Amino acid sequence: MTNLTIIRPNKTFSLKDFKEIWKYKELLYFFTWRDFKVRYKQTAIGASWAIFQPFVTMIVFSLFFGTLAKIPSDNTPYPIFIYVGLLFWQFFSNSLSDTSNSLIANQSIITKVYFPRLILPMSAVITKFADFIIATFILVGLMIYYGYLPNINGLFIIPFLLFITFMISVGGGLILASINVKYRDVRYVLPFFIQILLFVTPVIYPASIAGKYSWLLAFNPMTGVIQTARASLLGTTPINWTLLGLSSAVCVVILVIGVVYFKKTEKYFADII
Repeated sequence: MTNLTIIRPNKTFSLKDFKEIWKYKELLYFFTWRDFKVRYKQTAIGASWAIFQPFVTMIVFSLFFGTLAKIPSDNTPYPIFIYVGLLFWQFFSNSLSDTSNSLIANQSIITKVYFPRLILPMSAVITKFADFIIATFILVGLMIYYGYLPNINGLFIIPFLLFITFMISVGGGLILASINVKYRDVRYVLPFFIQILLFVTPVIYPASIAGKYSWLLAFNPMTGVIQTARASLLGTTPINWTLLGLSSAVCVVILVIGVVYFKKTEKYFADII
């Protein structure tokens, strides 16, 4: 008699999922390293594209919003002001975009072999940490060029801000990736959504510019991340711990919702992808 083993994903996230992800940690490493290599494969400048995108965006925004529109920058050089925001914004936006497409891009693997599906979205976000670190060298160069000394103590909060950004990227990405399996409209809607979200996030302007309506920006979790990053690194304004706490809470809620929704729809992935 042949033994038949049926593998079913858990309907909810539990301690078993942590153990399973740890069990497949080598696969997580493989997917992360593969995504990083594939992205820059057969490119002339390789990983330098991680620097090129935020650097060129910083130049364009500095010209139009800093020089022509005269948008305030909390008494810091506008290129430094905007680049700090772009570092975290592009980490978030690129992570969200790649995570939402992570299941579709790996449909041949999903339909053939079992492994924790959570590994795919997680690897898509982890790859962006390398881009963030590479792009940080431009910020160092800008500070040297402008003779601007960063707040050294503020560097210790950056890992926490990255963790918050990681949570919201994974949480939002899990929701979008699950929807994208069934409705491919996500690939068309998401770029437009990210573009709109850029202008309601204080990337190119300080949150104070919104005046009495600045409290509305607090519902955007990236507002707390970017505002805290600028306050901790540039030291021009005190850290708003209430805003950071609100952003952290929103990120946790989005992550929980994303994981729960992903686990509930996971069993259908291989059938409808």
